[in-house]
Amino acid sequence: MTVRVAVLGAGFGGLEVTASLSERFGADIEITLIDRASHFVFGFAKLDVLFGKHTVDAVTHPYARIAKPGVRFVRTEIRAIDPAARRVTTDAGVFEADHLVIALGADLDPAATPGLNDHGHEFYSNAGAFAAHDVLAAFTGGRIVIGVAAAPFKCPPAPSETALLMHEYLTARGLHEASTIDLVMPLPAPVPPVPAASDALLHEFAERGIRWHPSRVITRLDPHEVVFEDASTLPFDLFLGVPRHVVPTVLVEAGLVDAGWVPVDPVTLQTARPDVYAIGDAAAAGTPKAGAFAEGQAAVVADRIAARISDRTGAADSTREYDGAGVCYVEFGGHRAARVGVSFAGGTFDGASDGLATAKDDYRAARIRRWIGEPASSA
Repeated sequence: MTVRVAVLGAGFGGLEVTASLSERFGADIEITLIDRASHFVFGFAKLDVLFGKHTVDAVTHPYARIAKPGVRFVRTEIRAIDPAARRVTTDAGVFEADHLVIALGADLDPAATPGLNDHGHEFYSNAGAFAAHDVLAAFTGGRIVIGVAAAPFKCPPAPSETALLMHEYLTARGLHEASTIDLVMPLPAPVPPVPAASDALLHEFAERGIRWHPSRVITRLDPHEVVFEDASTLPFDLFLGVPRHVVPTVLVEAGLVDAGWVPVDPVTLQTARPDVYAIGDAAAAGTPKAGAFAEGQAAVVADRIAARISDRTGAADSTREYDGAGVCYVEFGGHRAARVGVSFAGGTFDGASDGLATAKDDYRAARIRRWIGEPASSA
């Protein structure tokens, strides 16, 4: 009987599991990849659109182009998950699986910060970043605040990248002298796991006059004013916000969530249910919430599922374990990028350079080719 694998979510993690298992088993496996969206957007491509470096069409990659042996993409809304039965109920019907991979990511909750929807602009969703591009294009100068509502949040370096790219954008438009940039985060450092990366970013902030506000908790937004937990305020003309992140409701209803996220074995990524795995932003795996970590987790899960399939014919289970490793590129502007590496063993930092900016572009193009099957492009 053909083994059935259901992959919920077509982000970094879901796409990598799908591609890896398809490569190994081809038409001998039945993979159902489910997502509510019609297109994939690379995480840092949102900033490219926000600052006018690429168009929306250039960074959106239709899932309909996936043509991998054994893979069926289903665009639908997931309504219920039964982890014990490995059964998924959707608007497109019910799907049952021998192996279930949950890669639904984290949802954004702008309403959790009163006033954010009314007085600010979230730029962390695809739609939010694309809409914020038009807002920024109409901006004629003033006080800009980039604020993170709560931790944890996806791609921890992204707010810092946004501040640096904002400086570059304003300078190019001749608005720098008429503007200020403030970066507000609830964290004590821009990239807490890697002090060298934080030091490099703080140096860049100081050089550009970007004002850094660490360990600040935003309670609400009033018209043209951020209000903090200690009742102090910060004025703004334009607020770009990172909303509070929450686990998808369907996972809570499935009984998979504890302390806000889906608990997993940190080295196998398996949940408490046999043959049910959780990877990426929804999982409590002890790593930052970023695509590179979801991709690494996916590789381990694909190995373990492959071993489980092979074990039916007498092969031993995989002993591969997740090491918490992931590499993120950090945009510094001026076609310079740095590279941050994090694992359970520690962190590394490679300073910003033109070569790493090119490596970042190559990384993106290679993943799009592997996951979607499109020709390589700069977006």
